[in-house]
Amino acid sequence: MTRILLLGGTGDALRLAGQLGPGHVYSLAGLGKVPDDLACRVRVGGFGGSEGMARYIEDECIGLVIDATHPYAARISANAAKASGAARVPCWALRRPGWLPRAGDDWRMVDAWAALTAALAPFKRPLFTLGREPLAHLDDIPSQQFWTIRCLEAHETHPRARILAARGPFTLEGERALFSAEAFDVVVSKNSGGRATEAKLEIARERGLPVVMLRRPDLPAVDREFANVADLVEALRAQGLD
Repeated sequence: MTRILLLGGTGDALRLAGQLGPGHVYSLAGLGKVPDDLACRVRVGGFGGSEGMARYIEDECIGLVIDATHPYAARISANAAKASGAARVPCWALRRPGWLPRAGDDWRMVDAWAALTAALAPFKRPLFTLGREPLAHLDDIPSQQFWTIRCLEAHETHPRARILAARGPFTLEGERALFSAEAFDVVVSKNSGGRATEAKLEIARERGLPVVMLRRPDLPAVDREFANVADLVEALRAQGLD
Protein backbone atom coordinates (compact mmCIF):
# COMPACT_ATOMS: atom_id res chain seq x y z
CA MET A 1 0.00 0.00 0.00
CA THR A 2 1.19 3.51 -0.80
CA ARG A 3 1.02 5.53 2.42
CA ILE A 4 -0.31 9.08 2.13
CA LEU A 5 0.82 12.03 4.23
CA LEU A 6 -1.99 14.60 4.12
CA LEU A 7 -1.02 18.07 5.32
CA GLY A 8 -4.20 19.75 6.49
CA GLY A 9 -5.88 22.29 8.70
CA THR A 10 -8.73 23.35 6.40
CA GLY A 11 -12.29 22.12 6.03
CA ASP A 12 -11.43 20.68 2.61
CA ALA A 13 -8.50 18.77 4.12
CA LEU A 14 -10.74 17.34 6.85
CA ARG A 15 -13.22 16.11 4.24
CA LEU A 16 -10.36 14.46 2.39
CA ALA A 17 -9.01 12.93 5.60
CA GLY A 18 -12.40 11.33 6.11
CA GLN A 19 -11.80 9.35 2.92
CA LEU A 20 -8.49 7.88 4.12
CA GLY A 21 -8.01 4.52 5.78
CA PRO A 22 -5.90 3.61 8.85
CA GLY A 23 -2.65 3.26 6.94
CA HIS A 24 -2.46 6.96 6.10
CA VAL A 25 -1.50 10.06 8.11
CA TYR A 26 -3.36 13.34 8.53
CA SER A 27 -0.96 16.00 9.83
CA LEU A 28 -2.04 19.20 11.60
CA ALA A 29 0.01 22.13 12.87
CA GLY A 30 -1.91 22.08 16.15
CA LEU A 31 -4.17 25.15 15.83
CA GLY A 32 -7.87 24.59 16.22
CA LYS A 33 -9.75 21.40 17.03
CA VAL A 34 -8.04 18.05 16.52
CA PRO A 35 -10.46 15.51 15.02
CA ASP A 36 -10.96 12.27 16.92
CA ASP A 37 -13.33 10.45 14.57
CA LEU A 38 -11.08 9.64 11.60
CA ALA A 39 -9.99 6.20 10.45
CA CYS A 40 -6.56 7.48 9.46
CA ARG A 41 -3.82 8.37 11.94
CA VAL A 42 -3.80 12.01 13.11
CA ARG A 43 -0.42 13.66 13.72
CA VAL A 44 -0.15 17.05 15.46
CA GLY A 45 2.87 19.36 15.35
CA GLY A 46 5.59 20.57 13.02
CA PHE A 47 8.30 18.58 11.29
CA GLY A 48 11.31 20.85 11.76
CA GLY A 49 11.35 22.38 8.30
CA SER A 50 11.70 20.65 4.95
CA GLU A 51 14.60 18.48 6.14
CA GLY A 52 12.59 17.19 9.08
CA MET A 53 9.62 16.51 6.83
CA ALA A 54 11.84 14.63 4.36
CA ARG A 55 13.14 12.44 7.20
CA TYR A 56 9.57 11.77 8.35
CA ILE A 57 8.53 10.81 4.82
CA GLU A 58 11.41 8.35 4.58
CA ASP A 59 11.07 6.96 8.12
CA GLU A 60 7.32 6.40 7.75
CA CYS A 61 7.60 5.00 4.19
CA ILE A 62 5.29 7.69 2.81
CA GLY A 63 4.66 7.28 -0.91
CA LEU A 64 2.58 10.41 -1.62
CA VAL A 65 2.37 13.83 0.02
CA ILE A 66 -0.84 15.83 -0.36
CA ASP A 67 -0.65 19.52 0.53
CA ALA A 68 -4.16 20.57 1.55
CA THR A 69 -3.09 23.42 3.80
CA HIS A 70 -4.55 26.93 3.73
CA PRO A 71 -3.79 28.95 0.56
CA TYR A 72 -1.77 31.36 2.74
CA ALA A 73 0.34 28.67 4.42
CA ALA A 74 3.15 29.39 1.97
CA ARG A 75 5.98 28.17 4.18
CA ILE A 76 4.38 24.79 4.80
CA SER A 77 3.62 24.41 1.09
CA ALA A 78 7.23 25.26 0.22
CA ASN A 79 8.50 22.74 2.78
CA ALA A 80 6.16 20.06 1.42
CA ALA A 81 7.36 20.51 -2.15
CA LYS A 82 11.01 20.59 -1.12
CA ALA A 83 10.72 17.61 1.23
CA SER A 84 8.87 15.53 -1.35
CA GLY A 85 11.59 16.22 -3.89
CA ALA A 86 14.33 15.32 -1.43
CA ALA A 87 12.54 12.08 -0.49
CA ARG A 88 11.73 11.34 -4.15
CA VAL A 89 7.99 10.97 -3.67
CA PRO A 90 5.27 12.83 -5.60
CA CYS A 91 3.56 15.87 -4.12
CA TRP A 92 -0.04 16.74 -4.95
CA ALA A 93 -1.79 19.90 -3.84
CA LEU A 94 -5.40 20.85 -3.19
CA ARG A 95 -5.61 24.52 -4.15
CA ARG A 96 -9.11 25.90 -4.29
CA PRO A 97 -9.65 28.94 -6.53
CA GLY A 98 -9.69 32.35 -4.94
CA TRP A 99 -12.67 34.68 -4.92
CA LEU A 100 -13.15 37.10 -7.79
CA PRO A 101 -14.63 40.59 -7.42
CA ARG A 102 -18.18 41.07 -8.70
CA ALA A 103 -20.14 44.08 -9.84
CA GLY A 104 -20.45 46.51 -6.97
CA ASP A 105 -17.35 45.27 -5.13
CA ASP A 106 -14.70 47.72 -3.92
CA TRP A 107 -11.60 45.60 -3.32
CA ARG A 108 -8.30 47.22 -2.35
CA MET A 109 -5.51 44.72 -2.90
CA VAL A 110 -2.45 44.68 -0.63
CA ASP A 111 0.59 42.42 -0.27
CA ALA A 112 1.74 42.83 3.33
CA TRP A 113 0.82 44.17 6.77
CA ALA A 114 2.34 47.64 6.25
CA ALA A 115 0.32 48.20 3.08
CA LEU A 116 -2.77 46.80 4.78
CA THR A 117 -2.60 49.23 7.70
CA ALA A 118 -1.97 52.13 5.31
CA ALA A 119 -5.12 51.18 3.38
CA LEU A 120 -7.09 51.14 6.66
CA ALA A 121 -6.03 54.64 7.72
CA PRO A 122 -9.31 56.37 6.65
CA PHE A 123 -11.56 53.91 8.51
CA LYS A 124 -12.74 53.58 12.10
CA ARG A 125 -14.34 50.15 12.59
CA PRO A 126 -12.62 47.42 10.57
CA LEU A 127 -13.57 43.75 10.73
CA PHE A 128 -10.44 41.62 10.50
CA THR A 129 -10.87 38.08 9.15
CA LEU A 130 -7.17 37.23 8.76
CA GLY A 131 -6.88 34.71 11.58
CA ARG A 132 -4.42 35.41 14.43
CA GLU A 133 -2.11 37.92 12.71
CA PRO A 134 -3.86 41.11 13.95
CA LEU A 135 -3.49 39.92 17.56
CA ALA A 136 0.23 40.71 17.37
CA HIS A 137 -0.60 44.35 16.58
CA LEU A 138 -3.16 45.21 19.27
CA ASP A 139 -0.84 47.79 20.83
CA ASP A 140 -0.53 49.56 17.47
CA ILE A 141 -4.24 50.26 16.92
CA PRO A 142 -4.60 53.87 15.73
CA SER A 143 -6.39 56.18 18.12
CA GLN A 144 -9.38 56.66 15.81
CA GLN A 145 -9.98 52.93 15.28
CA PHE A 146 -11.72 50.09 17.11
CA TRP A 147 -10.90 46.65 15.73
CA THR A 148 -13.08 43.56 15.61
CA ILE A 149 -10.91 40.49 15.05
CA ARG A 150 -12.45 37.14 14.18
CA CYS A 151 -10.21 34.11 14.66
CA LEU A 152 -10.47 30.47 15.71
CA GLU A 153 -9.29 30.77 19.30
CA ALA A 154 -10.32 32.98 22.20
CA HIS A 155 -7.99 35.77 23.31
CA GLU A 156 -7.84 38.07 26.32
CA THR A 157 -9.90 41.21 26.06
CA HIS A 158 -8.47 44.51 24.88
CA PRO A 159 -9.89 48.02 25.43
CA ARG A 160 -9.57 48.97 21.75
CA ALA A 161 -10.57 45.68 20.16
CA ARG A 162 -13.15 42.92 20.26
CA ILE A 163 -11.88 39.41 19.61
CA LEU A 164 -14.50 36.96 18.32
CA ALA A 165 -13.66 33.27 18.60
CA ALA A 166 -15.63 31.71 15.75
CA ARG A 167 -15.30 29.03 13.10
CA GLY A 168 -17.09 28.97 9.77
CA PRO A 169 -19.14 28.31 7.83
CA PHE A 170 -20.85 31.67 8.32
CA THR A 171 -24.37 32.36 7.05
CA LEU A 172 -25.69 35.43 5.31
CA GLU A 173 -28.15 35.99 8.14
CA GLY A 174 -25.47 35.75 10.79
CA GLU A 175 -23.07 38.04 8.96
CA ARG A 176 -25.83 40.54 8.24
CA ALA A 177 -26.68 40.71 11.94
CA LEU A 178 -23.03 41.09 12.96
CA PHE A 179 -22.33 43.86 10.44
CA SER A 180 -25.45 45.73 11.54
CA ALA A 181 -24.68 45.45 15.24
CA GLU A 182 -21.02 46.44 14.97
CA ALA A 183 -21.33 49.13 12.25
CA PHE A 184 -18.19 48.04 10.40
CA ASP A 185 -16.96 50.47 7.76
CA VAL A 186 -14.39 48.16 6.10
CA VAL A 187 -13.65 44.43 5.91
CA VAL A 188 -10.13 42.97 5.96
CA SER A 189 -9.79 39.54 4.38
CA LYS A 190 -7.53 36.96 2.85
CA ASN A 191 -8.61 35.66 -0.55
CA SER A 192 -9.24 32.21 0.88
CA GLY A 193 -11.85 31.08 -1.64
CA GLY A 194 -14.59 28.56 -0.91
CA ARG A 195 -18.10 29.01 0.45
CA ALA A 196 -17.48 28.72 4.19
CA THR A 197 -16.44 32.36 4.73
CA GLU A 198 -17.70 34.03 1.56
CA ALA A 199 -20.84 35.48 3.17
CA LYS A 200 -18.87 38.45 4.59
CA LEU A 201 -18.09 39.55 1.02
CA GLU A 202 -21.75 39.38 0.05
CA ILE A 203 -22.73 41.52 3.04
CA ALA A 204 -19.95 44.00 2.29
CA ARG A 205 -21.37 44.25 -1.23
CA GLU A 206 -24.90 44.76 0.13
CA ARG A 207 -23.73 47.55 2.42
CA GLY A 208 -21.36 49.19 -0.06
CA LEU A 209 -18.33 48.56 2.16
CA PRO A 210 -14.77 48.37 0.83
CA VAL A 211 -12.72 45.20 1.33
CA VAL A 212 -9.00 45.36 1.96
CA MET A 213 -7.89 42.07 0.42
CA LEU A 214 -4.55 40.43 1.14
CA ARG A 215 -3.22 38.87 -2.06
CA ARG A 216 -2.39 35.19 -2.13
CA PRO A 217 1.29 34.26 -1.83
CA ASP A 218 3.12 32.46 -4.61
CA LEU A 219 3.09 28.70 -4.04
CA PRO A 220 5.55 26.11 -5.34
CA ALA A 221 5.00 23.88 -8.33
CA VAL A 222 3.84 20.35 -7.50
CA ASP A 223 3.35 17.12 -9.45
CA ARG A 224 -0.44 17.45 -9.61
CA GLU A 225 -2.81 20.23 -8.56
CA PHE A 226 -6.54 19.95 -7.85
CA ALA A 227 -9.22 22.63 -7.41
CA ASN A 228 -11.60 20.56 -5.26
CA VAL A 229 -11.79 17.51 -3.03
CA ALA A 230 -13.93 15.45 -5.43
CA ASP A 231 -11.35 15.59 -8.23
CA LEU A 232 -8.54 14.69 -5.86
CA VAL A 233 -10.45 11.73 -4.41
CA GLU A 234 -11.22 10.52 -7.94
CA ALA A 235 -7.50 10.69 -8.82
CA LEU A 236 -6.61 8.73 -5.68
CA ARG A 237 -9.13 6.02 -6.51
CA ALA A 238 -7.92 5.85 -10.09
CA GLN A 239 -4.51 4.90 -8.73
CA GLY A 240 -5.86 2.61 -6.01
CA LEU A 241 -4.69 4.91 -3.24
CA ASP A 242 -7.88 5.57 -1.23
